[in-house]
Amino acid sequence: MKKTAAWPLAAIYAVLIIYASLYPFQNWRSQGVDWTAFVWAPWPRYWTGFDILSNVLGYAPLGFIVALALQRSARHLPAVGLTLALGSALSLGMESLQLFLPARVPSNVDWGLNSAGTLAGAGAAWTLERFGFLDRWSRFRANWFAPDAQGSLVLLALWPIALLFPAPIPMGLGQVLERAEDALALLLQETPWLDWLPVREVELQPLLPAYEIVCVSLGQLLPCLLAFSLIRHLHQKAVAWFVLTGCGLLFTALSAALTYGPSHAWGWLNEPVQLALVLAAVAAWPMMWRQEKTLQVLALVGLVLQLTLLNNASANAYFSLTLQNWEQGQFIRFHGLIQWLGWLWPFALLVYLMRCLSAARPTKMQA
Repeated sequence: MKKTAAWPLAAIYAVLIIYASLYPFQNWRSQGVDWTAFVWAPWPRYWTGFDILSNVLGYAPLGFIVALALQRSARHLPAVGLTLALGSALSLGMESLQLFLPARVPSNVDWGLNSAGTLAGAGAAWTLERFGFLDRWSRFRANWFAPDAQGSLVLLALWPIALLFPAPIPMGLGQVLERAEDALALLLQETPWLDWLPVREVELQPLLPAYEIVCVSLGQLLPCLLAFSLIRHLHQKAVAWFVLTGCGLLFTALSAALTYGPSHAWGWLNEPVQLALVLAAVAAWPMMWRQEKTLQVLALVGLVLQLTLLNNASANAYFSLTLQNWEQGQFIRFHGLIQWLGWLWPFALLVYLMRCLSAARPTKMQA
């Protein structure tokens, strides 16, 4: 079976769909309803355009990615039909499980629209394959990236989406320690294990301005180092730097626009952040000449430094209020999916880099 980044992307997206479909995972119980009742129920009289659009668009990427993966690694299988069956079965399973969640309402309309979205995505992938666009992508990937680059490509594809969740500082993904401690303390309330939690002698303090500049700079530099480690030629690395810098700016601005309103889209781009981005650019250019293992080591060191600084600092009260307002908007956060990407992306990168560095395989990157 041919290796492709589409399979891990499809798995990640399927997990996100499961999370969104079963959120908030509370009060599971049997409601005494036949699990097939929603399938044969009459269609509702009223539905909104948003309901249709969100259900179709929610499954269309899954259909596209799965069909793409099948066409690249198992060409003898009927990609569109198999993808439709898988997407429809996943939707049927999620709707059936919602019968046990009082906060969710299963619907045959949702099942049909999810299946239609899967078919639309699979059809788009089939069309691209038929007209040769996927072969062009294969040639592009072979010319630009190392053969085993699928893990890095998945992380790079998810990075801009992770930036949509508000961070305490721009590009500052992965500040989870304070919230994890609060969540654990809440979970262990009224249990004897609460006394086992360690208590700090000194409360966390906000980041100093100099450390903020370091974290912002590293947040923009890390995906560049990851990209440089898998791209073959120098001019291609320069293009990748330009694209990643643009993605960092645009998706951070989009996050600010969704959170505070379009008029505040660029309010985060103050002088310290501008200085940090300049430092990231200055540091990135000499890295284009480094070898793969060197870049991975530098990325690992920078990532550990950024996570240490972020998780030894507290978020200010204004950011906490912003986060609370964001979490109340189900459309923007898609039932928590983007926030999990924002929290976990740096740790996924950490695991990936450690795995790459532990693999004993001598490889050379062509400058």
